[in-house]
Amino acid sequence: MKKFFTGIVLTSMFLMVSPADAATTHIQMDEVVVKSAVAPEIKNNRTMVPLRVISENLGAHVQWKDAQITLSTDEATVTLNLKNKTVIKNGYVEQLDVQPYVKNNRTFVPIRFIAETFGSQVDYNQGNISITSTPLLIDNEQIKTLRYEYNMAKGGEMQLIKGNAYHQAIYNVLQEQRGEKVEAPKDYYWRFNLETVGSYTKLKQYDFLNQDNNSVEQYDIYELNQSFSAEELAPYPTFLLHDFNENVWYLFTEKEIKAIQHIVDNAANNGFTTV
Repeated sequence: MKKFFTGIVLTSMFLMVSPADAATTHIQMDEVVVKSAVAPEIKNNRTMVPLRVISENLGAHVQWKDAQITLSTDEATVTLNLKNKTVIKNGYVEQLDVQPYVKNNRTFVPIRFIAETFGSQVDYNQGNISITSTPLLIDNEQIKTLRYEYNMAKGGEMQLIKGNAYHQAIYNVLQEQRGEKVEAPKDYYWRFNLETVGSYTKLKQYDFLNQDNNSVEQYDIYELNQSFSAEELAPYPTFLLHDFNENVWYLFTEKEIKAIQHIVDNAANNGFTTV
């Protein structure tokens, strides 16, 4: 089993900007300019950012209960309140300098506090906010990019996905939510083979690349070719996951495939994907 590091090293710095600078403020995360329909704002010399921008790109799960917002990852949990400055961070009560607020149907939160809670290094320079999280490590190699390829009826497409939280989230699904080991299928291809019962076609390929763009770990998802009767296909699972490096096969399900696709879609919507 591959050993990997899931934690995020926690450092931050105080952010102070003038209202004039705020108009040109941009958020850059893991060297990617984050797409956001709403710009950051300054309240009492604190930089406030839309909740979705910071939570999705740091891999935090968000829950709402009345006026309370709870953000959580494997490493930390924090509950903020839209009615006051009191927060509960990992079980301890703290006070914010500026309370979260809603404006134009967007919830704004203090970027410094969220960054410290979920482990990002934050820098402010000439109107720009730079957020850096610790990258995914696989076999002590730092992952820089995820190369994602998928098959289509006429050819295929490749995407390059940035963002450490997205790499970590996809890797977690592939590692932790796969099924039991199975025997390798007799026939499997990049393209359809309609002549063999029980043959598989590769749907998706996830290739984790290091700083030199060399592959560190690759996973492939295969789907059973459905060109035969239900009776003939009954003995075969619909989806299989192939650990390419170890040449080990696992059961996989549509639920896990959709979970990964949701992460990929978020990365694309927030500007972390290049086609």
